[in-house]
Amino acid sequence: MTGKHVVRFEPVGIEIEVAEDQTILRAAAEQGVMLMHGCKEGQCASCKSFVLDGDDIEHDRYSTFALPDYELDEGYTLLCRAHAYEDLTIELLNYDEEMIRSGLPIQERVAEVVAITPVTHDLRHLVLRLTGDEGELKFFPGQYVDITVPGTEASRSFSMANTSSRGGVNGEGGQLEFVIRIYPGGVFSEFLDQQLKVGDQLELTGPFGVFTLRDNPGSRIVFVGGGAGMAPILSLLRTMSERGIERQATYYYGARKQQDLCFHDELRALEATLPGFRYVPALSEEEWDGESGLITDVVRKHEPNLKGADAYVCGPPPMVEAAIPLLEGLGVVPKHIYYDKFTTTGDAGDPKVLEAESR
Repeated sequence: MTGKHVVRFEPVGIEIEVAEDQTILRAAAEQGVMLMHGCKEGQCASCKSFVLDGDDIEHDRYSTFALPDYELDEGYTLLCRAHAYEDLTIELLNYDEEMIRSGLPIQERVAEVVAITPVTHDLRHLVLRLTGDEGELKFFPGQYVDITVPGTEASRSFSMANTSSRGGVNGEGGQLEFVIRIYPGGVFSEFLDQQLKVGDQLELTGPFGVFTLRDNPGSRIVFVGGGAGMAPILSLLRTMSERGIERQATYYYGARKQQDLCFHDELRALEATLPGFRYVPALSEEEWDGESGLITDVVRKHEPNLKGADAYVCGPPPMVEAAIPLLEGLGVVPKHIYYDKFTTTGDAGDPKVLEAESR
């Protein structure tokens, strides 16, 4: 039986109990404490924190790009990979006071495949229906779940595109929707493309993630997305429509060619039904009657001043990494830039395979 230790988070003054066989991040999530995180694989550094007191910590394998050796020596840690072997006091470097105490319980559920629909040549719309008697899986729009790859112990993370499991496709309850990119060598995506079929069952764990809509009335919103980053942003836009949130909002979505655009009709319809909303798709490899070029260049063209705005960014790492300094340069306060980016799914630090994740 493993021991348990108390971990205190400053400057918020929250304490949790952590078993030695749990990561600190997982223990916090199970106790409803929503700490900032991204990949949960030790690669994105979103959960990087500083150890103020205590030093008996062991880490699961992680990327030294996220936590260089010199930072480890100075006392930094990655909460998603850290195991506590004594009581600790940890300073959170990246946290959101609005979110931290609003965590939802982590659940393990089984869901049946309802539909697998191609929405582009390499994106699939996966619809699942929860089974069992537990009722709905509560989550905040923009969050994700881990889906176990059948026949393995591996899991991959995917954001929900719908707003709750109460309502689903065709009005049926208990459903979850995902938009997943098919990658050669992708552990889950190849299984999805080649083996998964309607009626199969999948194991889910969640919800996770902090890519959620912040309450900031009067502030306009800029969404920047690409690829499977469509899913969580679509969830946020759908919830704005359902809740009648009338903030000025623009969604800049980058794709290579017209064949790579998805949910195009729904987004155009939202322009008519969601006050103040504008959808601006852009193609980087094809001329058409819309915007052309890299999505960051299109944002720069249309948004000379974003002072006071909130920004939500989700997509492949190069897009996210280019968008963040651009948005800061246009006036968005860094703490009001919320982002999810894809991460590698091989061994930590191995960039060979990218999965269609939204974090």
